[in-house]
Amino acid sequence: MSKRLAEVARKVGVSEATVSRVLNDKPGVSESTREAVLTALDVLGYERPTKLRGERARLVGLVLPELQNPIFPALAEIVGGTLAQNGYTPLLCTQNAGGITESDYVDLLLAQQVSGVIFLGGHYTEADAPHGHYERLRRVKLPTVLVSAPVDSVGFATVSTDDGSAAEQAIQHLHQLGHRKIGLLLGPAGHQPSVRKLASAQRVFARLGLDLDPALVVNGLYSIESGQAGATRLLQAGATGIVCASDPLALGAIRAAKRAGLVVPADVSVVGFDDSALMSFTEPPLTTVRQPIDAMGRAVIDMLLGQIAGTMGAGDELLFEPELVLRASTGPVAAR
Repeated sequence: MSKRLAEVARKVGVSEATVSRVLNDKPGVSESTREAVLTALDVLGYERPTKLRGERARLVGLVLPELQNPIFPALAEIVGGTLAQNGYTPLLCTQNAGGITESDYVDLLLAQQVSGVIFLGGHYTEADAPHGHYERLRRVKLPTVLVSAPVDSVGFATVSTDDGSAAEQAIQHLHQLGHRKIGLLLGPAGHQPSVRKLASAQRVFARLGLDLDPALVVNGLYSIESGQAGATRLLQAGATGIVCASDPLALGAIRAAKRAGLVVPADVSVVGFDDSALMSFTEPPLTTVRQPIDAMGRAVIDMLLGQIAGTMGAGDELLFEPELVLRASTGPVAAR
């Protein structure tokens, strides 16, 4: 208790005696100081005394890593709309380079006494990223749901697309078209969805009797520019088919092929992942592996509301099967 008093007192800039008076609901403390102490308890991950907890606001934090990848706004629209239908108001928290961090948002949401938090991607997918702010959520037992594959140590309820199945479907499709030099254009090396895709690819290649040449595996950022740079390396290594971990990466791969004087799919086939908006209107229309985001969004809300109602625990991962969508960016391997 003394450690908690000292930590909260330092955070607020008051004496330990003042903190003690607030925690014991004693008079003689201004309302602003009382609120500051209670907010500090939330931010530091300490539970409020039972008589001071009150009702949580019908607000849910919706934390997004970015808005440039169209899959995140699409998910946010589905999840936010379903929250509103259930009487909750989403608080949209978007990150950008040099701006408010995920940890800052957790502090803000705890201070707002939200009913829960939904992460649509974030540090929990990265093995080497900071994870301390998730512990603050666990301490106060705040209902929390993650979307996308997490590292094993995070321990929250999770809704994910089966990344292994996505990689398997894409590779088998290219193999059936005669491709044997299949390149993988993935996200960062420690990013769990890409880790799962790579592990599945290794199993599929072994089953098909193919070698997965390290030169045909490229990690990068989830952007068109990174896709173009990575695909250039894969084309130089002889890839005739490229499996990408996102649609923006696939668009970058198509750009790289065109810059190299190649035609998609006559010279090289490209498969994306997500089936985000407008992928059927690109040139050529993109073959991709579709995430079932409508069903996933509904499952996220069911998990969150189950935790809020106390009928569902945290920690399970629900996997959704993706679907290969065939369009014009893949075709038979060219004779060389």
